[in-house]
Amino acid sequence: MEQIARFSLSRRRMMLGGAAATAVGLLGGGAAFAKAPFLNTQVAPFYRFKVGAFEATVVSDGPLPMGDPAANFLGASKEELNQMLRDAYLDPRTAPLQQNNLIINTGRKLVLFDSGMGSSRLFGSATGHLLTNMRLAGINPKDIDAICATHGHIDHIGGIMADNGKSHFPNAQIYMPEVEFKFWTDESKLALADPDYMKPFVAAARKNLLGHGEKVVFIKDGQEFLPGIQAIFTPGHTVGHTIYMISSEGKSLCNIGDLTHHQVLLMEKPLIEFRFDTDPKQSVQSRVRNLDMLATTRTALLAYHFPWPGYGHVVKFGEGFHYLPASMDVSEVG
Repeated sequence: MEQIARFSLSRRRMMLGGAAATAVGLLGGGAAFAKAPFLNTQVAPFYRFKVGAFEATVVSDGPLPMGDPAANFLGASKEELNQMLRDAYLDPRTAPLQQNNLIINTGRKLVLFDSGMGSSRLFGSATGHLLTNMRLAGINPKDIDAICATHGHIDHIGGIMADNGKSHFPNAQIYMPEVEFKFWTDESKLALADPDYMKPFVAAARKNLLGHGEKVVFIKDGQEFLPGIQAIFTPGHTVGHTIYMISSEGKSLCNIGDLTHHQVLLMEKPLIEFRFDTDPKQSVQSRVRNLDMLATTRTALLAYHFPWPGYGHVVKFGEGFHYLPASMDVSEVG
């Protein structure tokens, strides 16, 4: 028994001594443990998956910091918004929006949906990374054949043109509804002071949408204007806001643009309005009708402003909807 006790005591001292040595090493007092620097970097912000025979790549343009949620999400009290965000483990002081730009390779066409903020710093310095991230994803902007604009807001068309007047996508046609093009390129709107974003938004639209000539192609509601890509008009957020149904080999993905801006606030409470809506009531109608369609048909979606990469499904939930992000599969796409 005495021998066993001596063994237990020696073993306990050995364990304590090992723990102390580990602590010393972690604190920098020992030579046995190497120090690793903080890297402060992220992985390349692109993600690939398949839609039937099509290859989809989501490329980030960077986040849009939006500030106080109560200033942008209207129709609910600040307390209610705060509680919804806290319940979702989100910071109630801010509701940042991502910018998830979808690129579809059909095998014949390379199609970009929206183009980010470009060089504008209207929403801060964290945006404008689309071109860099496209190249990291192995995609040359010169290879883009088509740009499908969901609408004419600066964060969706701001990256088409460089500040020197040259196109970042010189071989691309631009597809959008005529009513949307005319609304945001209307020079008379530059004089409008209300809403406060109208002047910079119109200026950005004129910079990025004018001067392309026949490369701008006007599309119609329900039109399959490229093989496997159909336009669905969803007015309200803007006069000609459009979502795009992408279909191949029996699989579908809906690029929903700004049909809804937030994965919690405008999903669980879809009647909440958004500050940047041109017609808030019509926007609510379009949101509810099309989210219901996507939930009923079990169609996957790509949301421009949802948390990266914005790819998942919507299901009906109480009086609203619930967003279910798809599991990210990092195996080779094939």
